[in-house]
Amino acid sequence: ISYFATMMVHCGAADGMVSGAAHTTAHTIKPSFQIIKTVPDASVVSSIFLMVMRGRLWAFGDCAVNPNPTAEQLGEIAVVSARTAKQFGIDPRVAMLSYSTGTSGAGPDVERATAAVASAKAIDPQVKIDGPLQFDAACDPGVAAKKMPDSEVAGHANVFIFPDLEAGNIGYKTAQRTGDALAVGPILQGLKKPINDLSRGATVPDIINTVAITAIQAGGK
Repeated sequence: ISYFATMMVHCGAADGMVSGAAHTTAHTIKPSFQIIKTVPDASVVSSIFLMVMRGRLWAFGDCAVNPNPTAEQLGEIAVVSARTAKQFGIDPRVAMLSYSTGTSGAGPDVERATAAVASAKAIDPQVKIDGPLQFDAACDPGVAAKKMPDSEVAGHANVFIFPDLEAGNIGYKTAQRTGDALAVGPILQGLKKPINDLSRGATVPDIINTVAITAIQAGGK
């Protein structure tokens, strides 16, 4: 069924696909990797969750697809996530998250975050991105003023790029379960046409939200 629906999208008989409520993620998205494939400037398919909270709308990526992205892949994910966020009314300010802010820490993971920021700027020089940033420095203006006072992103970030799938998955579920955030997604990005996956535990509102998002990605009103 997933291959049939994916072929409908590929051939133009449908504008997008939503599946997964009765199938695994692999069953849902594998055909899209094989048939739809990625846009020319994307080497990987990634995802974001829209985190809807009182008074704010954030995007978290990649929390669903790539287990251990390289610095180059993180940079690409950051740029694509900024573009996706913009589709949903977010003026993207992207934080490359780490356990270190700026040069306060050292190690391979910090170096990877630094390289990822450079990679993102090479892909899109206009993207507003900074990192490495700890989460508090990314979202709290008071902390940012102490740790990264000259950053245009620190303290005001709204697109958060996690260093790997483990951190991203834990992060969005923590916000969802303890902060009463509505997590909408995962929204797949990087594909030529919109294909989105549901959890097998998806509720009716989850399905409605994902259908609406897929319509927006497809250019619907």
